[in-house]
Amino acid sequence: MAVVFVSLFFIVGLVMSYIPGKDQNNGAVVRVGLLRVPNDEILAKATNIIDERFAEQNIGVEYITFDSGVDANKALSADSIDFASMGHTNGVVALSNNINVELIWIHEILGDVEALVARDDSGIETIEDLRGKRIATTFASTSHLSLLTILQNANLEDEVTLLDMQTADIVAAWRRGDIDAAYTWQPSLGEIMKTGTTLKTSAQMAEEGLVTCNILLANKNFTDSHPDLTVTFLSCLKEAGDIYRADPDQAASILAQELTLDIEEVKIQLQGSQWLTPQEALSDKLLGTHTEPGSFVDVMKNTADFLYNGRYIQRNPSREEIARFVNPVYVEAMYRGEVMP
Repeated sequence: MAVVFVSLFFIVGLVMSYIPGKDQNNGAVVRVGLLRVPNDEILAKATNIIDERFAEQNIGVEYITFDSGVDANKALSADSIDFASMGHTNGVVALSNNINVELIWIHEILGDVEALVARDDSGIETIEDLRGKRIATTFASTSHLSLLTILQNANLEDEVTLLDMQTADIVAAWRRGDIDAAYTWQPSLGEIMKTGTTLKTSAQMAEEGLVTCNILLANKNFTDSHPDLTVTFLSCLKEAGDIYRADPDQAASILAQELTLDIEEVKIQLQGSQWLTPQEALSDKLLGTHTEPGSFVDVMKNTADFLYNGRYIQRNPSREEIARFVNPVYVEAMYRGEVMP
């Protein structure tokens, strides 16, 4: 989804090389960058899991919401947040731009929660009908990657007009009739689907070999200084995931209230993505382990190649860089119940 990701933490009362952020009362605070989608992080916030776990250590939590990974990366680059959720494409952008972060978690594998939709009055019924049309998406997002892949496969890259828009702007442009189609994610997707026809979903793209997902990046200044708190944060996400898996309807109700969305809309979004358990995240098909990297390294490298060849990033990270960037050690520690030094 687009653009995905995040969260930030701080410990108080310790002398360390990385100085925690401060709230208005000058207390230690973890700054958490959120992506406004129904995922484990939003559920952990809504159920106060994160706040309560860090309050036990006299640490506050500050939440910052981003519309996409583009703005989250700006905050990470400025060292003003500790963690950020985003689509994995923006993770590649962060690495390409040498932002001091690492990928520590996969929130969800994207499916029907993202899609390419054409306006009902646009005359578009097939992918081929996109020729000469105006298509909006959020550049550098997972939706952008999926759209570019579709256009490339249909030899339409130079036959359409692509417009870079944030999700709210896509909905506004759609209502004005300024665009003919859009590839976006929920909840904006739900709005345009009311007067549009779905041409392709990210679930279908995954079946064809293009896996997209939302990830969590962590500021290495924070993780290097506080690996234990990083594991604590991930354990909060696992706890939220367990709530969802135990009672999806209850989770949907909580998320709907937190995001001020219709509960049925939230249920559709949840059904359109796959939340991961730590065990699933550590499989050889995804993160793997610190000794045996998983196939997600190849997903990131393929994405980097695609973005570089399309001139969306200026530097193409090597596979070795990406293997170091994808760091499952914190998930491993959480899964095994280890306390990191």
